[in-house]
Parts: sequence; C-alpha cells; structure tokens
Amino acid sequence: MRYLGRMFNVTRLFLFPVLLSSRQHSRTLTRNISLWISVSNRVYSKHTTMPKKDKTSKSTQKAADSPSCPVTKLKDGTIGIAVHAKPGAKQNAVTDVSEEAVGVAIAAPPSDGEANAELLRYLSKVLQLKKSEVVLDKGSKSQEKVVKVTAAVSIEDILHRLRTEADS
Repeated sequence: MRYLGRMFNVTRLFLFPVLLSSRQHSRTLTRNISLWISVSNRVYSKHTTMPKKDKTSKSTQKAADSPSCPVTKLKDGTIGIAVHAKPGAKQNAVTDVSEEAVGVAIAAPPSDGEANAELLRYLSKVLQLKKSEVVLDKGSKSQEKVVKVTAAVSIEDILHRLRTEADS
C-alpha cells in the first residue's frame, strides 16, 4: 500500500507539474494510472508468455517409433499384451483386436481381484500356455492392463491366436 502511495506522488510530480483543483486532479490521476496499468499489463504479458509446443511433431515421431500393435516385446525380453478388460460380462470372450489393445470380456465381477484372476486364466487358455506363464504386469485396478507372457512364443503366434478367438 505504501508503494502505491509513493507511486502516485511520483506520478503527480512528473506528470502534473501544474497545480490542479482536487476534483480535476483526482480524475486526471485516475485516468493516467489506469492507462499506465493497462500499458504495463500488456508489456508484462508480452514478455512473460511461454512459447507453445509443437504437438504434431512428437505424436508423429512417437507413432513412427512404436508399432501399432497391442502385442509388443518388452525391455526384459518378455511379450506384453495391452488389454482393455470389460468385467461383468455373461461369458469370457475376446471381443476385438485393435491397434491399441485387445478387448476382453470377463465373466467375473471387478472386485477383490476376481476379474484379474479370471482374465489371466482365460488368456492362458486362449494362448494355450500355462497359467504361470501369463502374469498381470500393470493395471490391477484399471480397465487398461498390460499382461506379460513369459513363455517362448512369437508375437505373430500370439496375435494369430487372439484374432482367431475374436473371430469365433
């Protein structure tokens, strides 16, 4: 508050050397201060805005780097399957195999990990693997999950089995 008072006095000394009546002085001072504030805000916002990022270059680069397939090779050498789980269905089924994820309907409620256990059991049956070779890697409380396959199976073989199950 003191700073504003000092600023007004300095403004009055430099901008209004002629003594005006108090009514004229307050109007002129108010007008000039509001003008000064609007100019200073424009200058401040002009110099403080951040440059906008180019979102198109990153998305196209990311799409070119990663294959558009729900089954990928993980860093530890195992195979990862991106799954979109749909719990509470009437029966287990692979609903679709898209570029982002494999849609799997699960005949178990999404509580106490029942749907996760049923998902792993069903995928091991579809992929013709042991239950211990199919492990939930990420997404235990989400519909978007990553299932890790530790068996020595090719990505093409897994995709073929999933698409066959989706078509039936």
